[in-house]
Amino acid sequence: MVLHGWEIKAIRAGQVQLTDGYVVIRDGELYLIGCRINALRSASTHVSPEADRTKKLLMHKEEIRRLIGKVEQKGFTLVPLNLHYKSGRVKAEIALAKGKAEHDKRNTEKKKDWEREKGRLMRHKVSSKPSH
Repeated sequence: MVLHGWEIKAIRAGQVQLTDGYVVIRDGELYLIGCRINALRSASTHVSPEADRTKKLLMHKEEIRRLIGKVEQKGFTLVPLNLHYKSGRVKAEIALAKGKAEHDKRNTEKKKDWEREKGRLMRHKVSSKPSH
């Protein structure tokens, strides 16, 4: 990954959020978007940290070509799994993922709604008990 100095320090301190991150391919190069690296309070005063900056991923051309072939298939995307150190460099572990089908999304939404409703009913039931 191509990173700034303050980003390296923040990653060492665990100030990274990968949940909304994804990888895009532009001009035959990989870029990590949506990965949030929060600056430490001790960040330098002459640097203006940008938490959601797009970061370039460094990878061999052959690997990038292989990934491009798979990503161009319907429904596939690249997502970051974790960041780790290896030989003094920050490495990003990425995975090829397939998005949910529309019917899967509906089932997931139904489950979420039911869990929410169940929690609401339980809270109502607990709060409506008569006190002695």
